[in-house]
Amino acid sequence: MTETSPLLAGTPPDNKKLRSTGPPLEGVEIIIDNPNPDTGEGEIVARGPSVMKGYYKDPERTAEVLSEDGWFRTGDLGVFDEEGHLYIKGRSKNVIVGPSGENIYPEEIEGVLNQFEYVMESLVYQHEGQLVARIHPNYEWLDMELNGSTKSDTKIEASLNELLEDLRKQANEKVSGFSRISKIIEQTEPFEKTPTQKIKRYLYVE
Repeated sequence: MTETSPLLAGTPPDNKKLRSTGPPLEGVEIIIDNPNPDTGEGEIVARGPSVMKGYYKDPERTAEVLSEDGWFRTGDLGVFDEEGHLYIKGRSKNVIVGPSGENIYPEEIEGVLNQFEYVMESLVYQHEGQLVARIHPNYEWLDMELNGSTKSDTKIEASLNELLEDLRKQANEKVSGFSRISKIIEQTEPFEKTPTQKIKRYLYVE
């Protein structure tokens, strides 16, 4: 994070764990605030020499995230394992509550989708009680795979739809039951982003 110059936790390759950021860096304190009693997940709050002193000429915003004794509220949800490795689940404001009260982290599902070579980027959100994914495809890859033949435009579109449906099924095999996607929508243009290259989610939630 920019506010933490930019690291709070990390690890060299020989000590890494799958999907974990790693343990806190030397001199950095990290706690999980208001953890869920069942999962241990809560907001990641940190203090240390890498944490900013405040936003420039913005005391109100600074007071929202930084306590007087230096604890910074990251806005990220996470959990520690038994060995002190931190796992980031997603942004607290992006969490989707499932039908039975489960916490669904769209970033985790997007991470699965983005592993496929024909996916450039993705966005997962809830619509009418169902999880929907917008996918911006890798059109260069699709051109090679689909346009390299003598297929008509209609057949190419049908092939793309089949590919997206296959993507939905494969992704659903890699996530929990309550995080399964019901529909994938093709996003023909790249997502609009903030200056820090984060997708402006609010523009795409239906």
